[in-house]
Amino acid sequence: MFTLLVVLILVVCLLLALVVLAQNPKGGGLSNQFGSGGAANLMGVKRTGDLLEKLTWGFAITLIVLSLGTHMITFGDGPARSINQQRAQQVKLPAPAAPAAPAPGATVPTPAPATAPQPAQ
Repeated sequence: MFTLLVVLILVVCLLLALVVLAQNPKGGGLSNQFGSGGAANLMGVKRTGDLLEKLTWGFAITLIVLSLGTHMITFGDGPARSINQQRAQQVKLPAPAAPAAPAPGATVPTPAPATAPQPAQ
């Protein structure tokens, strides 16, 4: 499911980039270079601009919804957790090293007791 959403996000990103590149409010964008200048004359410049603007908003909203969907799948409490979270829970950290025991018969130095400094008179 997560992989499907990521693929959909990539497709929507590609389509959004194409739609944004195709529009130019001054009339000299990519839409004229790919032969849709005739379509703009046929449909009218205003209607073509409205269509591109609606497509831009639609793809942008779809991108946001799909991104939030991947977040819900990744950080949900159900069985659909991400692979990285499952691996992180399975990794076992090495146990901390125990302090070395002193050799038999060896004396262990003890730290001197801390004394409070005497005020100067």
